[in-house]
Amino acid sequence: MAARRRCAACGKTFKVLPQVPDQSYCSDKPCQRERRKLWQRAHRITDPDYRENQARAQEAWLVRNPDYWRRYRDRNPEYTQQNRERQRLRARERGQPGGQNAVNDADIASEVASGLYQLTLVAVQRVAKMDVSYLVKLVRVEAPRVL
Repeated sequence: MAARRRCAACGKTFKVLPQVPDQSYCSDKPCQRERRKLWQRAHRITDPDYRENQARAQEAWLVRNPDYWRRYRDRNPEYTQQNRERQRLRARERGQPGGQNAVNDADIASEVASGLYQLTLVAVQRVAKMDVSYLVKLVRVEAPRVL
């Protein structure tokens, strides 16, 4: 009898395929979509070649579909308004005056002293694209003493 396991996405039990002993997701399309999404997210973070390839593919797609986002916003005005409100909120949370969204790296670099810091994940912010934005807390730590 085949082993049964609970799906990590939907929670239903499924028969584990003998060819995939570590199987965590059932074969339902939404569950497989979730599995692929998590795999892609992990590889964008850990694999520089994959991340670069994804960026090139996205740029090529945008060249082939230059009006996509304009048409999308035209067809989805409620999404557009909701997205603007979320952008303003994120900008205010970052302390940007007037809800500005652009960040100048030089301004940030001048405010942060050189040293050793620990990054702590505070929140994951989902935006319209596949990419995910991470909000982190930056805490200065003492460098370990070398004896």
